[in-house]
Amino acid sequence: MQHGERGKNALIQALLILNAVIMLYPLAVMVLSAFKTNAELFASPFALPESFAPANFSRMWSETSFLRYLGNSVLITAASVALIVVFGTMAAYAIARYPFRLSAAVFLFFLSGLMVPLKLAIIPLFIQLNALGLIDTRAGLTLIYVAMGLPSAVFIMTGFLRTLPAELEESARIEGASELRTMLAIMLPLARPAMVIAAIQNAVPIWNDFFFPLVFISTDALKTLPQGLTVFMGEYNTDWGVLFAGLTLSALPITLVYIALSRQFIAGLTQGAIK
Repeated sequence: MQHGERGKNALIQALLILNAVIMLYPLAVMVLSAFKTNAELFASPFALPESFAPANFSRMWSETSFLRYLGNSVLITAASVALIVVFGTMAAYAIARYPFRLSAAVFLFFLSGLMVPLKLAIIPLFIQLNALGLIDTRAGLTLIYVAMGLPSAVFIMTGFLRTLPAELEESARIEGASELRTMLAIMLPLARPAMVIAAIQNAVPIWNDFFFPLVFISTDALKTLPQGLTVFMGEYNTDWGVLFAGLTLSALPITLVYIALSRQFIAGLTQGAIK
């Protein structure tokens, strides 16, 4: 029995290692390609670069407004994720902790947002934002991302908040705590892992999104990183080395955020299993 358990664990470890290699290999190729010229990329796309000279990074820094694009991406992503977490948590708390007659219908309304991609409504969305004067603005793009991320945040937070015992609220009320204090001081700190999951799940697609900035942003000073890096993609020629250098730098911030929050992220994923 013990031998079979060891074999099972070894198989699981092998599968995890294989999955890690499959996931990390494209990232390694991207980073190595950032140090290659176009000739090297076409001659040996998967080999090590001849030198690790930062020429592509220098060109990317000098020939584009990289810092401006980075600032726009950070600002839009941070504002969108903050609003998604705040409003998603408020809606989920009302649905999970204060059941009412239409709570199931309200929850299904949010869930419907997971089933219908927002890109299908791009034309009416453009018309509506144009009427509000929000075309080619950071605020308009942020509102789109908030609308896109709220359904998943409500879904994650509602499921987690429903698992918290009601005795916590009852004891707080007996001690004289208000409903707001009970939520902020007792319930939400326990829901922090779920909030981190909702934040990361929305931050990654917002940071990497190219479609909505392409449609709604035309001013160069307002472009985000994915949109701004297309300056190196021409109709007849693409400077792949510089493009990979930009992609490497653009992937770095969101990777560092994930590493910093990984403990909370894993705790949120395993919370249901522990319960």
